[in-house]
Amino acid sequence: MSKRITRRDFVKGSLAGGILLGSGLGHIHLAHAQTNLRFSTWHVPVGRDVQTVWIPMMEELKKRSKEKLAYTMFAGGALGKGPEHYDIVAKGLSDLGYFTATWTPGRFPLTDVLSLAAWVDGKDIATDIGNAMYKRVLGQEFPGVKMVELNGCIQSFLWTKKPVRTLEDAKGLKVRSPGGHQTNYIKSIGAEPVFMPLGDVYLAMETGTVDGIVTCPPQFLAFKLNEVAKFAVVTTFGCVSEGVIMNNESWKKIPEDLKPTFDEVTHNPYKITGGLTREVYKTMMKELADKKVELYNLPGKEAERWYDRFRDVTRKWVGDLEAKGLKAREVVRMYNEECEKRGVKVAAFPPEWK
Repeated sequence: MSKRITRRDFVKGSLAGGILLGSGLGHIHLAHAQTNLRFSTWHVPVGRDVQTVWIPMMEELKKRSKEKLAYTMFAGGALGKGPEHYDIVAKGLSDLGYFTATWTPGRFPLTDVLSLAAWVDGKDIATDIGNAMYKRVLGQEFPGVKMVELNGCIQSFLWTKKPVRTLEDAKGLKVRSPGGHQTNYIKSIGAEPVFMPLGDVYLAMETGTVDGIVTCPPQFLAFKLNEVAKFAVVTTFGCVSEGVIMNNESWKKIPEDLKPTFDEVTHNPYKITGGLTREVYKTMMKELADKKVELYNLPGKEAERWYDRFRDVTRKWVGDLEAKGLKAREVVRMYNEECEKRGVKVAAFPPEWK
């Protein structure tokens, strides 16, 4: 008979996994290796990001380098809290790792363009867009580190304890926000944004501290929020801007003949590993339905009411940045161009800017 895993078991396992991996007792591979790379991420060890992207990516790097590049996985925030992960790498506590730019407001102002509300249903596509934007304009915001890959995320939805069908239903709800544009989108629909770590949301939903959360399907599933939020508004809130960076000194230590291999494997790890791609997104949506989460697609007219407000958020954001001398409107146009090249619609793009 299968035993149901409780949330307490899940959290204990996640924490233990984070400590295990972070302490080097988990995925550490040193046999015949010349270089051991410490990879850090705030993602939970048992989630899709670590299990289907980061471990497979580092394993592929090990394989293609003929075991000359080994790794130690520090997952589950083993080295620090989510907002600290850029500096964890930049300061050399790890060699490379995943960071979320949106969690440090004002530090990467133009990079927030990647978190505008758009219909991005795979991180493989998000990374193609992010890498293109890095090459065109965003590189200026990341001096002193090697950008391995830059991406927005899979679109976020509004997940709630009670059904939401209209703007009126959303009014007054307390909704956990990841920050950035999502905070202002939540305000624009009449709800109240609340910021807290993802790991705290389950209890907050259980106790009524918050009524809902804006996040992407992978994180919703990773933190088992389907147990406390049974309703979703399937309309894009965009998501956070994030990616993988590498410490410059660590990059210098990689043998020159292995650097092309490193770039090949890591430049779009989602394509290399097959993790969190468009195909996986379809699987996740089916998994959500199987877990009895009611997925509600906003009708066209109602969706436009929401998106009109999101476009106003874009206009204000651009105005604020241009007042500081940043060419934000030009950057938004570039983002829309890169999205259109890949069949992605930016719901928050003001049509008059085309």
